[in-house]
Amino acid sequence: MEATTDITVDVHLPPGGPLSGMAADVRAGLTKPFKELSPRYFYDERGSELFEQITELPEYYPSRCERAILENHGAAICAAAARPATLIELGSGSAAKTRVLLDAMAEAGCLGAYAPVDISEEITRSTADAVAAEYGIKVHGLVCDFERDLERVPLDGPRVIALLGGTIGNFEPQQRASFLARIANLLGPDDHFLLGTDLVKDRETLEAAYNDSAGVTAEFNKNALAVLNARLGASFDLDTFEHVAFWDPENLWMDIRLRSLARQVIDFPALDLAVAFDRGEEMRTEISTKFARQGLQGIYAESRLELTDWWTDPEGLYALSLARAV
Repeated sequence: MEATTDITVDVHLPPGGPLSGMAADVRAGLTKPFKELSPRYFYDERGSELFEQITELPEYYPSRCERAILENHGAAICAAAARPATLIELGSGSAAKTRVLLDAMAEAGCLGAYAPVDISEEITRSTADAVAAEYGIKVHGLVCDFERDLERVPLDGPRVIALLGGTIGNFEPQQRASFLARIANLLGPDDHFLLGTDLVKDRETLEAAYNDSAGVTAEFNKNALAVLNARLGASFDLDTFEHVAFWDPENLWMDIRLRSLARQVIDFPALDLAVAFDRGEEMRTEISTKFARQGLQGIYAESRLELTDWWTDPEGLYALSLARAV
Protein backbone atom coordinates (compact mmCIF):
# COMPACT_ATOMS: atom_id res chain seq x y z
CA MET A 1 0.00 0.00 0.00
CA GLU A 2 1.10 3.52 -0.83
CA ALA A 3 -0.50 6.46 0.93
CA THR A 4 -0.16 10.22 0.92
CA THR A 5 -2.58 12.90 1.99
CA ASP A 6 -4.77 12.43 -1.10
CA ILE A 7 -3.64 9.21 -2.77
CA THR A 8 -4.01 5.56 -1.75
CA VAL A 9 -3.15 2.64 -4.02
CA ASP A 10 -4.08 -0.85 -2.83
CA VAL A 11 -2.61 -3.85 -4.64
CA HIS A 12 -4.60 -7.09 -4.62
CA LEU A 13 -2.78 -9.32 -7.09
CA PRO A 14 -1.98 -13.01 -6.56
CA PRO A 15 1.66 -13.90 -5.76
CA GLY A 16 2.35 -14.76 -9.39
CA GLY A 17 1.07 -11.43 -10.67
CA PRO A 18 -1.90 -10.62 -12.90
CA LEU A 19 -1.27 -13.62 -15.20
CA SER A 20 -0.81 -16.16 -12.40
CA GLY A 21 -3.80 -18.23 -13.52
CA MET A 22 -2.68 -18.30 -17.12
CA ALA A 23 -1.45 -21.89 -17.23
CA ALA A 24 -4.73 -23.32 -15.95
CA ASP A 25 -6.81 -21.04 -18.20
CA VAL A 26 -4.82 -21.93 -21.30
CA ARG A 27 -4.88 -25.66 -20.57
CA ALA A 28 -8.65 -25.58 -20.09
CA GLY A 29 -9.28 -23.47 -23.18
CA LEU A 30 -7.04 -25.34 -25.59
CA THR A 31 -8.20 -28.82 -24.60
CA LYS A 32 -11.88 -28.09 -25.33
CA PRO A 33 -13.40 -29.60 -28.51
CA PHE A 34 -13.68 -26.01 -29.79
CA LYS A 35 -10.55 -24.20 -28.66
CA GLU A 36 -10.73 -20.85 -26.86
CA LEU A 37 -8.32 -18.32 -25.37
CA SER A 38 -9.24 -15.70 -22.81
CA PRO A 39 -9.10 -12.12 -24.14
CA ARG A 40 -7.27 -11.14 -20.96
CA TYR A 41 -4.07 -12.35 -22.64
CA PHE A 42 -4.19 -9.71 -25.35
CA TYR A 43 -2.90 -7.09 -23.00
CA ASP A 44 0.81 -7.30 -22.50
CA GLU A 45 2.71 -4.08 -23.21
CA ARG A 46 2.63 -4.65 -26.97
CA GLY A 47 -1.03 -5.59 -26.91
CA SER A 48 -1.93 -2.44 -25.00
CA GLU A 49 -0.03 -0.34 -27.54
CA LEU A 50 -1.85 -2.03 -30.42
CA PHE A 51 -5.24 -1.49 -28.81
CA GLU A 52 -4.49 2.21 -28.42
CA GLN A 53 -3.78 2.26 -32.16
CA ILE A 54 -7.06 0.47 -32.84
CA THR A 55 -9.04 3.17 -31.02
CA GLU A 56 -7.67 5.73 -33.48
CA LEU A 57 -8.51 3.77 -36.65
CA PRO A 58 -11.17 5.25 -38.96
CA GLU A 59 -13.17 2.00 -38.95
CA TYR A 60 -13.20 1.68 -35.16
CA TYR A 61 -16.03 3.95 -34.00
CA PRO A 62 -16.73 2.88 -30.35
CA SER A 63 -14.05 4.98 -28.63
CA ARG A 64 -14.90 8.13 -30.59
CA CYS A 65 -18.62 7.66 -30.05
CA GLU A 66 -18.24 7.08 -26.31
CA ARG A 67 -16.12 10.19 -25.92
CA ALA A 68 -18.68 12.20 -27.91
CA ILE A 69 -21.45 11.06 -25.57
CA LEU A 70 -19.42 12.05 -22.52
CA GLU A 71 -18.61 15.44 -24.02
CA ASN A 72 -22.19 16.14 -25.12
CA HIS A 73 -23.99 14.73 -22.08
CA GLY A 74 -21.50 14.82 -19.20
CA ALA A 75 -23.53 17.37 -17.26
CA ALA A 76 -26.75 15.40 -17.84
CA ILE A 77 -25.10 12.18 -16.68
CA CYS A 78 -23.89 13.90 -13.54
CA ALA A 79 -27.37 15.29 -12.85
CA ALA A 80 -29.13 11.98 -13.55
CA ALA A 81 -26.75 10.24 -11.15
CA ALA A 82 -27.84 12.70 -8.45
CA ARG A 83 -24.52 14.58 -8.36
CA PRO A 84 -22.30 11.74 -7.10
CA ALA A 85 -19.34 12.44 -4.83
CA THR A 86 -17.23 9.48 -6.00
CA LEU A 87 -16.52 8.01 -9.43
CA ILE A 88 -15.25 4.42 -9.45
CA GLU A 89 -13.96 3.31 -12.84
CA LEU A 90 -13.48 -0.38 -13.60
CA GLY A 91 -10.69 -0.96 -16.11
CA SER A 92 -9.63 2.66 -15.84
CA GLY A 93 -6.36 2.60 -17.77
CA SER A 94 -5.09 6.15 -18.18
CA ALA A 95 -8.58 7.62 -17.57
CA ALA A 96 -8.31 9.69 -20.75
CA LYS A 97 -12.04 9.73 -21.57
CA THR A 98 -13.04 9.71 -17.92
CA ARG A 99 -11.66 13.18 -17.40
CA VAL A 100 -14.65 14.49 -19.34
CA LEU A 101 -16.94 13.06 -16.67
CA LEU A 102 -14.66 14.20 -13.86
CA ASP A 103 -14.82 17.71 -15.36
CA ALA A 104 -18.64 17.58 -15.35
CA MET A 105 -18.69 16.45 -11.73
CA ALA A 106 -16.21 19.18 -10.77
CA GLU A 107 -18.31 21.83 -12.53
CA ALA A 108 -21.38 20.58 -10.65
CA GLY A 109 -19.45 20.99 -7.40
CA CYS A 110 -19.93 17.39 -6.29
CA LEU A 111 -16.61 15.72 -7.17
CA GLY A 112 -14.87 14.49 -4.04
CA ALA A 113 -13.04 11.29 -4.96
CA TYR A 114 -12.00 9.04 -7.83
CA ALA A 115 -11.16 5.34 -7.69
CA PRO A 116 -9.31 3.92 -10.71
CA VAL A 117 -9.44 0.11 -10.83
CA ASP A 118 -7.05 -1.67 -13.19
CA ILE A 119 -4.90 -4.79 -13.48
CA SER A 120 -1.76 -2.76 -14.19
CA GLU A 121 -0.07 -1.36 -11.10
CA GLU A 122 2.10 1.03 -13.13
CA ILE A 123 -0.86 2.55 -14.98
CA THR A 124 -3.01 2.76 -11.85
CA ARG A 125 -0.33 4.60 -9.87
CA SER A 126 0.33 6.97 -12.77
CA THR A 127 -3.39 7.67 -13.20
CA ALA A 128 -3.90 8.19 -9.47
CA ASP A 129 -1.04 10.70 -9.30
CA ALA A 130 -2.24 12.59 -12.37
CA VAL A 131 -5.90 12.84 -11.34
CA ALA A 132 -5.05 13.88 -7.78
CA ALA A 133 -2.79 16.62 -9.11
CA GLU A 134 -5.24 17.83 -11.75
CA TYR A 135 -8.39 17.89 -9.63
CA GLY A 136 -7.11 18.23 -6.07
CA ILE A 137 -9.31 15.36 -4.90
CA LYS A 138 -8.90 12.14 -2.95
CA VAL A 139 -7.87 9.21 -5.19
CA HIS A 140 -8.13 5.59 -4.07
CA GLY A 141 -6.61 3.28 -6.69
CA LEU A 142 -7.12 -0.46 -6.76
CA VAL A 143 -4.77 -2.81 -8.60
CA CYS A 144 -6.73 -6.00 -9.17
CA ASP A 145 -8.78 -8.05 -11.60
CA PHE A 146 -11.99 -6.11 -11.17
CA GLU A 147 -14.15 -9.07 -12.12
CA ARG A 148 -12.64 -11.25 -9.42
CA ASP A 149 -12.20 -8.49 -6.84
CA LEU A 150 -15.31 -6.40 -7.48
CA GLU A 151 -16.31 -6.30 -3.83
CA ARG A 152 -13.10 -4.44 -2.94
CA VAL A 153 -14.28 -1.17 -4.51
CA PRO A 154 -14.55 1.75 -2.04
CA LEU A 155 -17.87 2.04 -0.26
CA ASP A 156 -18.15 5.79 0.42
CA GLY A 157 -20.96 7.39 -1.57
CA PRO A 158 -22.99 8.55 -3.25
CA ARG A 159 -21.10 6.82 -6.05
CA VAL A 160 -21.12 6.08 -9.74
CA ILE A 161 -19.49 2.79 -10.69
CA ALA A 162 -18.50 3.04 -14.35
CA LEU A 163 -17.58 0.32 -16.84
CA LEU A 164 -16.81 2.03 -20.12
CA GLY A 165 -15.31 1.01 -23.46
CA GLY A 166 -17.89 -1.67 -24.28
CA THR A 167 -16.01 -4.12 -22.04
CA ILE A 168 -19.27 -5.75 -20.93
CA GLY A 169 -19.58 -7.10 -24.48
CA ASN A 170 -16.58 -9.38 -23.93
CA PHE A 171 -18.42 -11.29 -21.19
CA GLU A 172 -20.18 -14.56 -21.94
CA PRO A 173 -23.92 -14.25 -21.13
CA GLN A 174 -23.74 -16.22 -17.85
CA GLN A 175 -20.57 -14.38 -16.81
CA ARG A 176 -22.26 -11.05 -17.64
CA ALA A 177 -25.36 -11.90 -15.60
CA SER A 178 -23.27 -12.83 -12.56
CA PHE A 179 -21.19 -9.66 -12.86
CA LEU A 180 -24.23 -7.38 -13.11
CA ALA A 181 -25.88 -9.11 -10.14
CA ARG A 182 -22.75 -8.36 -8.08
CA ILE A 183 -22.88 -4.74 -9.22
CA ALA A 184 -26.50 -4.57 -8.04
CA ASN A 185 -25.45 -5.91 -4.63
CA LEU A 186 -22.80 -3.19 -4.33
CA LEU A 187 -25.10 -0.27 -5.11
CA GLY A 188 -26.62 1.66 -2.25
CA PRO A 189 -29.86 3.65 -2.64
CA ASP A 190 -27.95 6.74 -3.83
CA ASP A 191 -25.49 4.91 -6.11
CA HIS A 192 -25.63 4.38 -9.87
CA PHE A 193 -23.98 2.17 -12.49
CA LEU A 194 -22.77 3.77 -15.74
CA LEU A 195 -22.24 1.30 -18.59
CA GLY A 196 -20.83 1.73 -22.09
CA THR A 197 -22.33 -0.58 -24.72
CA ASP A 198 -21.85 -0.93 -28.46
CA LEU A 199 -25.19 -1.16 -30.27
CA VAL A 200 -26.56 -3.61 -32.83
CA LYS A 201 -26.16 -2.21 -36.34
CA ASP A 202 -25.51 -3.29 -39.91
CA ARG A 203 -23.08 -6.13 -40.56
CA GLU A 204 -20.85 -4.02 -42.81
CA THR A 205 -20.11 -1.41 -40.14
CA LEU A 206 -19.54 -4.02 -37.45
CA GLU A 207 -17.25 -6.26 -39.46
CA ALA A 208 -15.22 -3.30 -40.76
CA ALA A 209 -14.50 -2.24 -37.17
CA TYR A 210 -12.85 -5.60 -36.45
CA ASN A 211 -11.20 -6.11 -39.86
CA ASP A 212 -9.46 -2.78 -40.37
CA SER A 213 -7.69 -2.15 -43.66
CA ALA A 214 -4.36 -1.41 -41.89
CA GLY A 215 -4.33 -4.86 -40.27
CA VAL A 216 -3.84 -3.52 -36.75
CA THR A 217 -6.68 -5.60 -35.29
CA ALA A 218 -5.25 -8.72 -36.90
CA GLU A 219 -1.86 -8.00 -35.32
CA PHE A 220 -3.56 -7.36 -31.97
CA ASN A 221 -5.40 -10.68 -32.17
CA LYS A 222 -2.28 -12.66 -33.07
CA ASN A 223 -0.35 -10.95 -30.28
CA ALA A 224 -2.16 -13.25 -27.85
CA LEU A 225 -0.06 -16.07 -29.33
CA ALA A 226 3.11 -14.08 -28.74
CA VAL A 227 2.07 -13.70 -25.09
CA LEU A 228 1.70 -17.49 -24.77
CA ASN A 229 5.11 -17.96 -26.36
CA ALA A 230 6.71 -15.52 -23.93
CA ARG A 231 4.90 -16.64 -20.77
CA LEU A 232 4.51 -20.39 -21.32
CA GLY A 233 7.29 -21.17 -23.78
CA ALA A 234 4.74 -22.11 -26.45
CA SER A 235 5.88 -22.68 -30.04
CA PHE A 236 3.31 -20.65 -31.98
CA ASP A 237 4.47 -19.35 -35.36
CA LEU A 238 2.27 -16.28 -35.75
CA ASP A 239 2.58 -16.43 -39.55
CA THR A 240 0.73 -19.76 -39.58
CA PHE A 241 -2.46 -18.20 -38.17
CA GLU A 242 -4.81 -15.63 -39.64
CA HIS A 243 -7.27 -13.24 -38.05
CA VAL A 244 -10.99 -13.96 -38.50
CA ALA A 245 -13.82 -11.70 -37.29
CA PHE A 246 -17.48 -11.98 -38.30
CA TRP A 247 -20.92 -10.92 -37.14
CA ASP A 248 -23.06 -13.63 -35.52
CA PRO A 249 -26.66 -12.37 -35.75
CA GLU A 250 -28.05 -15.24 -33.67
CA ASN A 251 -25.94 -14.39 -30.61
CA LEU A 252 -25.72 -10.65 -31.39
CA TRP A 253 -21.95 -10.62 -31.12
CA MET A 254 -18.81 -10.20 -33.15
CA ASP A 255 -16.96 -13.51 -33.08
CA ILE A 256 -13.17 -13.03 -33.15
CA ARG A 257 -10.99 -16.03 -33.91
CA LEU A 258 -7.61 -17.20 -35.16
CA ARG A 259 -7.52 -19.74 -37.99
CA SER A 260 -4.68 -22.20 -38.45
CA LEU A 261 -3.25 -22.08 -41.96
CA ALA A 262 -1.57 -25.46 -41.63
CA ARG A 263 -1.86 -28.76 -39.85
CA GLN A 264 0.47 -28.25 -36.90
CA VAL A 265 1.24 -29.15 -33.29
CA ILE A 266 1.99 -26.45 -30.73
CA ASP A 267 4.18 -27.44 -27.80
CA PHE A 268 3.72 -25.97 -24.33
CA PRO A 269 6.77 -27.12 -22.33
CA ALA A 270 5.61 -25.25 -19.21
CA LEU A 271 2.34 -27.22 -19.28
CA ASP A 272 3.77 -30.54 -20.49
CA LEU A 273 1.16 -30.23 -23.23
CA ALA A 274 1.02 -30.51 -27.02
CA VAL A 275 -1.97 -29.04 -28.87
CA ALA A 276 -2.81 -30.14 -32.42
CA PHE A 277 -4.47 -27.84 -34.96
CA ASP A 278 -5.95 -29.01 -38.23
CA ARG A 279 -5.56 -26.86 -41.32
CA GLY A 280 -8.45 -24.38 -41.27
CA GLU A 281 -9.26 -25.02 -37.60
CA GLU A 282 -10.39 -21.93 -35.72
CA MET A 283 -9.84 -20.90 -32.12
CA ARG A 284 -11.99 -18.20 -30.49
CA THR A 285 -10.08 -15.38 -28.80
CA GLU A 286 -12.90 -12.94 -28.04
CA ILE A 287 -16.57 -12.14 -28.41
CA SER A 288 -17.96 -8.62 -28.51
CA THR A 289 -21.69 -8.55 -27.86
CA LYS A 290 -23.80 -5.70 -29.24
CA PHE A 291 -26.95 -4.48 -27.53
CA ALA A 292 -30.26 -2.74 -28.13
CA ARG A 293 -31.95 -0.62 -25.49
CA GLN A 294 -34.87 -3.01 -24.90
CA GLY A 295 -32.57 -6.02 -24.68
CA LEU A 296 -30.24 -4.30 -22.22
CA GLN A 297 -33.22 -3.25 -20.13
CA GLY A 298 -34.20 -6.90 -19.81
CA ILE A 299 -30.62 -7.96 -19.00
CA TYR A 300 -30.52 -5.33 -16.26
CA ALA A 301 -33.86 -6.45 -14.83
CA GLU A 302 -32.67 -10.05 -14.55
CA SER A 303 -29.82 -8.80 -12.34
CA ARG A 304 -32.04 -6.54 -10.20
CA LEU A 305 -30.98 -3.35 -11.96
CA GLU A 306 -33.25 -0.72 -13.45
CA LEU A 307 -32.24 1.27 -16.53
CA THR A 308 -32.98 4.89 -15.66
CA ASP A 309 -31.26 6.93 -18.38
CA TRP A 310 -29.90 6.39 -21.91
CA TRP A 311 -27.64 8.49 -24.13
CA THR A 312 -26.28 7.80 -27.62
CA ASP A 313 -23.95 9.50 -30.07
CA PRO A 314 -25.65 11.44 -32.91
CA GLU A 315 -25.52 8.43 -35.25
CA GLY A 316 -26.89 5.99 -32.66
CA LEU A 317 -23.90 3.66 -32.92
CA TYR A 318 -23.05 3.46 -29.21
CA ALA A 319 -24.78 4.09 -25.88
CA LEU A 320 -24.11 5.00 -22.28
CA SER A 321 -26.77 3.87 -19.86
CA LEU A 322 -27.35 4.62 -16.21
CA ALA A 323 -28.88 2.05 -13.88
CA ARG A 324 -29.70 1.69 -10.20
CA ALA A 325 -30.40 -1.28 -7.96
CA VAL A 326 -33.99 -2.30 -7.33
